This record gives sequence, C-alpha cells and structure tokens, in this order.
Amino acid sequence: MKIDSKAIKQLAKLLDETGLNEIEVAEGDQVIRVNKGALVEAGATVAAAPVSMPSDPTTPQAASNEAPATITGDHPGAVTSPMVGTAYSSPEPGAPNFISKGTSVSEGDTLLIIEAMKVMNPIKAHKSGTVTQVLFENGQPVEFGDVLAVIE
Repeated sequence: MKIDSKAIKQLAKLLDETGLNEIEVAEGDQVIRVNKGALVEAGATVAAAPVSMPSDPTTPQAASNEAPATITGDHPGAVTSPMVGTAYSSPEPGAPNFISKGTSVSEGDTLLIIEAMKVMNPIKAHKSGTVTQVLFENGQPVEFGDVLAVIE
C-alpha cells in the first residue's frame, strides 16, 4: 500500500478542526484511519479511563475522596464498546434503564444500546453476574474499546 502522507495530514487537520478523536476514510480497498492519542497495534483494544456517571444527572451526588479503580478492557468483567457511537441506557426516552449498579444480569441480556450511523445496536452481557459499575451516561458519545460497565 502506498502511503499518502498528504491525505493523512489533511485528515489530521480535519480532526483538529472538528474536535473528533478518530476519522476513517475508505476508497476502494484502501482505508486510512487517523486517531488522536496513543499508538495502537492492529487488533488491540483501547480503553479510556472510566468515569462513574450518575444515572440521573439531576440528583446531587455525594463527594467521594476515593479514586475509582481504573478498569481496562482486559478485565474479565469489563463490557467494552465494540464501536464508535452514542450510548443509551434505556430502549427509549422515559423508559427504565436496562442496568444500574447492583443489577443481576444473565449472559445475553441487553445492557445498553449504542447508536451508530442511525442503527441501534444492543450490547449484550458476555457473562452472568452482578453489575458492579456503570461507566457511561445516557446519551454519551463512546469510542471503540471504552469500558462501559463491569459485571462481577
């Protein structure tokens, strides 16, 4: 594959202008992907540092002096995003959330939905257990590999 450095520079400039973290362009069988941040080997999973978000942003949260444990995509209970999109905690506005901290789930249960390119993609539990952490907020943009929840 011939590397088109001019195209890469244009895509990098577009990332800066739009505030995006990643952009991919395909023409025929050639694909160029430009990503801000760490260098990633092909096939590797990248996990962002998780942030615990309240399920109801209008509810005041107590301050905590404890730093949340960093969960990475290689944690056995980590539920990671398989795509870039918008995460939703319920099937429709006003409906109850699929999960919250302490929810018991069975393998195959829907945990959340990620909307990507106007398609709603259910994210299913890869194992049975109890949800110990929910690390996304309803309507939050997510990246490939982001840890969204932890099942113990």
